Amino acid sequence: MRLVALLAVVLAWPAVSTAQVKVIISGGFSAAYQEVLPEFERTAGITVTTTRGQSLGDSPNSIGAQLRRGVAADVVILSREGLDEIIAEGRVLSGSDTDLARTPLGMAVRRGAPQPDISTVDAFRQTLLRARSVTFTSSTSGVYLMTVLFPRLGIADEMSKKSTTTGVAAVAKGDAEIAIQPVSELLPVTGIDVAGILPAEAQKINTYAAAVVRGSMEVDASRRLIAFLASGAASAAVRRYGMEPSRP
Repeated sequence: MRLVALLAVVLAWPAVSTAQVKVIISGGFSAAYQEVLPEFERTAGITVTTTRGQSLGDSPNSIGAQLRRGVAADVVILSREGLDEIIAEGRVLSGSDTDLARTPLGMAVRRGAPQPDISTVDAFRQTLLRARSVTFTSSTSGVYLMTVLFPRLGIADEMSKKSTTTGVAAVAKGDAEIAIQPVSELLPVTGIDVAGILPAEAQKINTYAAAVVRGSMEVDASRRLIAFLASGAASAAVRRYGMEPSRP
């Protein structure tokens, strides 16, 4: 019933619009978003411009940092942790936040490299200790690895000496041995093999969410885009990139 209601909302807006929506999006939901966006623009008559930013972290390119320095945006799409941070700062329209999809953390190696054993927490820990280099991003998953998981496994010191935040592209180039990132960030990358998802005891499920930025002049069009991304119209692409829609 909720899906039917969402689709009804999408169809309720006029088919022709002159709205132009500015979106800032982080990496995890990007592949599915880029796949379905042309259909939204075609059917809605709404032009969408998209820029990138990290969900969390100290980078000046983080979505929160961009909003704080006045970068114009109508919609943000990022991890739930990052969104909750900017909600607390009063930077999004109250009640406009919507969960879109969930994805687990996975491990990747260069295409054709031996598959590491990550079937149990101990096997995963040993794989990390044996690896020459490990990479991830400095955003939500990287914060979790460095501040929660590695200390919990008792390997924080060892990992700090061989970890980088260049991300999975470094594995594809041969500059790092393994990458740990949300599966939705791994699957679109060529030149790697996904070795599997982290064991449950080490796992972090990432939720991606969207919201309308406070002060947007395109609130109706922004809500329409978010409703589309949360609807069945986007669910096939969401699943194709290793995520589960937040709404069935």
